[in-house]
Amino acid sequence: MIDLHVTEAKPSDAPALLRIIHTAFGARPPLDPPGTALQETLGSIEAAVEAYGGLLARVDDLPAGAILFAEDGGWLALRRVSVHPRFQHRGVATAMVGCAEEVAETRGMDGVRLVARAELPSTLAFWWHRGYVELARRGPEVDVVKRLPVEVIAPSAGDTRAVGERLAGLLRAGDLVLLTGELGAGKTTLTQGIGAGLRVRGDVTSPTFVIARGHQSLAGGPSLVHVDAYRLGGVPELDDLDLDTSLDESVTVVEWGEGLAEGLAEDRLDVVLTRSLGDPAGGVLEGWPGGAADEGAGGGTETRRIRIVPAGRRWVDVPLRAALGAPPT
Repeated sequence: MIDLHVTEAKPSDAPALLRIIHTAFGARPPLDPPGTALQETLGSIEAAVEAYGGLLARVDDLPAGAILFAEDGGWLALRRVSVHPRFQHRGVATAMVGCAEEVAETRGMDGVRLVARAELPSTLAFWWHRGYVELARRGPEVDVVKRLPVEVIAPSAGDTRAVGERLAGLLRAGDLVLLTGELGAGKTTLTQGIGAGLRVRGDVTSPTFVIARGHQSLAGGPSLVHVDAYRLGGVPELDDLDLDTSLDESVTVVEWGEGLAEGLAEDRLDVVLTRSLGDPAGGVLEGWPGGAADEGAGGGTETRRIRIVPAGRRWVDVPLRAALGAPPT
């Protein structure tokens, strides 16, 4: 058992950060053209931490990992991601990246980005495994990005529908949305908002006994395919619905789709709805419509917390936070 701690770096940590960066990058195989990490100095590290911050990881109180931050157009940029060779393969890099994403969320940023090298396939695999995607290549340099989840508070059923309507403004044919949440969490209500935003024909209701229901657009846009996977026994039964035939022309929303429908498309939105009684922790979102509050068993206002997790290249350039009106974290 190791004692691993990750803390936000201070300028006084510059000597430890510099040693880790020089040792880690110095142990890499030769690259063409060579990287610039070994050109870092105590002064450059201090200035970077002073300006944007960074992370220092310690294992058994020994300096083990380092990341420097920068900010780039609303994104948190990671620089000099490095783990001392002595402490590699102990989860240090994973812990630091998780903390970096938390920092980006706390700062209200859209996502995390960095530049990796194509000559280091194991490094690229590390990022792909954590949900990062390739944005572009410039010679040996690979732009790697991850758009962060967006979380909004819906104090009422009307607000939940409003989230769906705003979400519909971002959707296009071929998009897949997977909804997860307990019974009564608001999955169908959110889908009703998506249907309203897409201007589809017919009332959007729970398709539990039909399993899948299609709604054609009244405005020349994509149709909505609404699926309830609650009663499906597994992936083979989902395949029997033959959703692939309509996926490219429709927006497909699958309730209870977690663990079943991810294989339908590499790009998707995973939406997790949770509910709680009492006052909403995050307050009413500015500019959102009101509406009668949902009443829970205890008679209090039933608040929905809606967490939208983008997956895949499709969502990298989509301003989810701004479009959904999510307040800064």
